[in-house]
Amino acid sequence: MKLALAQINTTVGDLAGNVARILDAAQSVVSEKPDLIVFPEMTVSGYPPRDILYDVTFVEAVQAAMQDLTERSKGLPAMLVGSFAPSGENLLEHPALYNIAYLIKNGEKSIAQIKQLLPVYDVFYEPRWFIPGKETLPPLEIAGHKVGVLICEDMWDEQYPIHPGMDLQRMGAELLVCMSAAPYERGGMENRLYHARRQKLPIAFVDLVGGNDELVFDGGCFMLSAEGELLHQSPLFKEDVSIVNFPDVESKPAILKYPQEEAIFNVLVLGVYDFFYKNGQKRIVVGLSGGVDSATAAVIAATAVGAENVLGVAIPSRYTDPRSTESARELAGRLGIGFEIVELEKMHSITEQVLGPERSAGKGGENIQARLRMIILMSYVNQVNGMLLNTSNKTELTLGYSTLYGDMAGAISPLGDLTKPEVYALARWINEAKDELPLIPQFVMERKPSAELRENQVDPFDYEILSPEIEKLVLASQSNLAMRVAEHKRWQTGVVLKVSAKSFGSGRMMPITRK
Repeated sequence: MKLALAQINTTVGDLAGNVARILDAAQSVVSEKPDLIVFPEMTVSGYPPRDILYDVTFVEAVQAAMQDLTERSKGLPAMLVGSFAPSGENLLEHPALYNIAYLIKNGEKSIAQIKQLLPVYDVFYEPRWFIPGKETLPPLEIAGHKVGVLICEDMWDEQYPIHPGMDLQRMGAELLVCMSAAPYERGGMENRLYHARRQKLPIAFVDLVGGNDELVFDGGCFMLSAEGELLHQSPLFKEDVSIVNFPDVESKPAILKYPQEEAIFNVLVLGVYDFFYKNGQKRIVVGLSGGVDSATAAVIAATAVGAENVLGVAIPSRYTDPRSTESARELAGRLGIGFEIVELEKMHSITEQVLGPERSAGKGGENIQARLRMIILMSYVNQVNGMLLNTSNKTELTLGYSTLYGDMAGAISPLGDLTKPEVYALARWINEAKDELPLIPQFVMERKPSAELRENQVDPFDYEILSPEIEKLVLASQSNLAMRVAEHKRWQTGVVLKVSAKSFGSGRMMPITRK
């Protein structure tokens, strides 16, 4: 039996576009004559649609798109496609949907499986919209083989003594396929392999690829033998349709492994790329301070959307070391991005005169500078019809060591789930990965971290000691006083691209007001 594993990049709500991607992927392997093409979970609607599922018109539109896909699939190989449909149950103020794997074959569709285990942890809140399937549906008959279908969490959950994979094994399944939408996080691939091996059957795992808001899906579809041996793995971080032969898989590759920093860089690039293009943006504006955070964010942006679509703006103040501005200029030149300098002094002096010494001294005076810089940056955003890139790191966000409506501004935060030491590690990898002159100037890498908002200012932390300690609190869903005081700030920051087990986003919903 020939299986095609199709990891595609869908967009939430782009029903026509998602159907077209499914058909294009299927058409690309027609000459290979696969017996079954397997797509990820909720392929038609895009994942995760979240509260759009309360909109009845959207649910109806997805059903219409599913029917359109079915009719246009005539002449194509059989496909397993993820979607959803009303369950028929009438629940008060609940969409009452089933998460479904459909088999499309010969221009007709049938239900292959209904998801039974609905995750409700971290970024997943599926019981809010879905109700579980009541039983495991039997394996499909495909090319003389019995193929059991799992939908994402049906493979993962260890709390059930009899889980769907075991049910399918008892029903005579020779092969399992798992249609998934599992976002990237450190160690995530190893976790997928662990749960796939628990099934004790040959299994093909098919995941999404691409970014949707805070979540980035890395692809890397794979196939394991019943003994857990890796038989195939698709590329990471890009769309792909791979053919594998069951039970005689031809290749036995080693699992694709990237150095941690390289994997994170690729995830962040993909996340910025899709946020940029899926939201119809034209340019990225990034404030270049001469520090490691803004430099690393600029490299990610230029790699993601092309140097010609990125503008770096340096805004030196009376406290800025001239080497900071020169380093920003060097970085922009090495990246090939646009670059401009706007002196802050005139705006700063006038603002001090207007506000008076009682409101423009001390911390207030420091915050004024950060907010004036944001006025300048947002004026460029408006001019070029683009978006502002936030350059904050996770340590700053955790401690609240940043200025609300100042350096916390920005549509998307590529570094917001990386601690300060992790940003430095990523910056070092960026420089080491280049054969020619390192992209990030030496001064940026060696200077002491500083906001440069007063004379001789340096950050008052030993990041190497502090960052891991407070990251443990975040990962454990705990908070200290400094974190609690800054909670309202985090509610107002940009979209943080998730790379860790617990990021600041939909997976961490702490109250602002608490004792």
